[in-house]
Amino acid sequence: MLNYHPSGMGSSANKADSLSVDLGLRAYMLSIYNYMAVGVAITGLSAYLVYLISATSVGAPDAVAVLEGGVALTSIGHALFVSNLRWLVILAPFAPLLFFSMRLHTLEVSTAQGVFWLYSALVGVSLAVLMLVYTGESITSTFFITSASFGALSLYGYTTKKSLTGLGSFMMMGLFGLLIAIVVNWFIASSALQFAISVVGVLVFAGLTAYDTQSLKNQYLHSLHNADETTVGRVAVHGALRLYLDFLNMFVFLLQLFGQRRA
Repeated sequence: MLNYHPSGMGSSANKADSLSVDLGLRAYMLSIYNYMAVGVAITGLSAYLVYLISATSVGAPDAVAVLEGGVALTSIGHALFVSNLRWLVILAPFAPLLFFSMRLHTLEVSTAQGVFWLYSALVGVSLAVLMLVYTGESITSTFFITSASFGALSLYGYTTKKSLTGLGSFMMMGLFGLLIAIVVNWFIASSALQFAISVVGVLVFAGLTAYDTQSLKNQYLHSLHNADETTVGRVAVHGALRLYLDFLNMFVFLLQLFGQRRA
């Protein structure tokens, strides 16, 4: 027997469901962007504070070493970026990242947020070295260029009706190739290869920005719109981490391409 609905009732219910999903999607994506923005802010603040305690003027009483660009390091700066402790600075962010990946499906939202904030702060410590190498003006201009590019690419990924699955797969292959090239260049130190790595890096993370945005949107529409608040919140933090990594890597590669080094 066919189900019968009085005129308009079925249509109204469908519209209500569609509106509910749309409002939920907007809230979900907004929470992702908010988490990501806070993560980027924590990274920037952490990097700047570490820079303040690591750098000093040449000839200052607390200067213990002078870098190629004419920046003098304090004893803290020397320990963090010259001594063997630098390996701890480089590798420390992987600890919360690994913990987050292993415990993603069991973490409380507040714990997931805390791990993300910790990861963001540790990344900032490791990226403070960029402030020792590049001028503040070029870092600032590159940040705004990255922000504008990221916003446009993410908007495209959110609004396009075209599936970006193929693009995402291609970008992931490019990412693996990029990692191999980076490892190789550690040993040969080729300026030409470094330039190519920076160009490819920008393109890869630009493509991943659009793909990840669409993927996060589709994930909500296909499986999360009926999920409980804790699950949605936990996945939102993970989504913020994905976009945070896209933004940060695009910024670093753009800085390598266009940043002005200290004289």
